Amino acid sequence: MIRRVLPLIAFFTFSFSSYAQHTLRVEISGARDLIGEMSVAIYNQKDAFLDFKKVYKAKTQKVYNATNLLSFTNLEPGEYAIAVFHDANVNQKLDKNFLGIPKEALGFSIGKMKAFGPPTFEECKFVLDENKTIKIELSKW
Repeated sequence: MIRRVLPLIAFFTFSFSSYAQHTLRVEISGARDLIGEMSVAIYNQKDAFLDFKKVYKAKTQKVYNATNLLSFTNLEPGEYAIAVFHDANVNQKLDKNFLGIPKEALGFSIGKMKAFGPPTFEECKFVLDENKTIKIELSKW
């Protein structure tokens, strides 16, 4: 009986290991005021990056500390990029001035704001192939 069961266990173990799901923890620091919400958007496609209508996964959480933690579970292995902003006035949008420059603090996985705009998906992407914590420092532009 065991000789019949062991090959089945091996088959299912190796067959489904490529479909592993991972947890991504996003640790956001640099909140200057303990008001409002942190909004985190995860993107999994280059052409969708920073398009709020094409977000892969998103979460919003009330700001409690200077460092805030949000977790995303059941993410498939792959390449991702993250954009975060501190929605201090809780209007569910990134406020900008008349030139289009963000007025609220924001941050990205790996990439940083440039003199003439945000980083690209390529500059922000990381590989998720295991449970991971990404640390993001907010900054005003």
